[in-house]
Amino acid sequence: MSEFADVLRSWRDRVSPAEVGLPAGAGRRTAGLRREELAALAGVSVDYVVRLEQGRATNPSPQLLAALATALRLTEQERDHLFRVAGAAPPSRGLVPRHITPGVQRIIDRLTDVPLAVFTASHDLLHRNELWAAATGDGDRWQGRSANLVWQFFTEGHAGVEFDDEHAEAFASDLAADLRSALGRYPDDRHLVELVRDLRATSPEFERRWGEARIAEHRTSRKTLRTPVGSIEVDCDTLSVPGSDLRIVVYTVVPGSEDASRLDLLRVTGLQRV
Repeated sequence: MSEFADVLRSWRDRVSPAEVGLPAGAGRRTAGLRREELAALAGVSVDYVVRLEQGRATNPSPQLLAALATALRLTEQERDHLFRVAGAAPPSRGLVPRHITPGVQRIIDRLTDVPLAVFTASHDLLHRNELWAAATGDGDRWQGRSANLVWQFFTEGHAGVEFDDEHAEAFASDLAADLRSALGRYPDDRHLVELVRDLRATSPEFERRWGEARIAEHRTSRKTLRTPVGSIEVDCDTLSVPGSDLRIVVYTVVPGSEDASRLDLLRVTGLQRV
């Protein structure tokens, strides 16, 4: 049996269903994940997971390896080992990190009562919880290049989200400045270089702000979400994750306010739509 098959089975066995939000159920023969559960989390067929664990499937794609690493709650060191024993080069340290670490995943798991999303340093969406999807009503918007918040904001607008003039200007300026800061840290990331190039060519507003050569990180803003249960004014805070350069974006409301009541209602009604 190959080292890849060995570690895949061992790491699957150590992840409990509760860690990934699944019911343990009765009559389980293992404390870890079943093959069908790992397959669902990684977005592949059960048969493919079986063939991987039996050493009959070779050369899995980097995208699949990244999905397996996230599903198995691997550390960066474990993820890199998984890539190497699969015959693939681990993600370069010069590229924008995309791996959701176990610590970040635990934060995601616990903050289920607020809208939350995880973005890369270049503002690509990696994860959103159900309440975020219900609150933003974004549906299938986050596909392809539109999965990048900066591209979406400057080329497609911000449907479903309202800013006052002051916060809209600050938000736009911060996004451009934050992207410039990311480009300085990851100048060899082709995806990021192409994103900046295309934004400058497509959006005069982005080009104007890019020309200011401002360096900053977006931290907080206030906005109004247009939701199925009415408008909800939220504070948007961006939390940086040391060591991984991810951004955890959280929407919160004033306790006891009408906005809080509407968010409570959205937890009940909005998730049915999701």
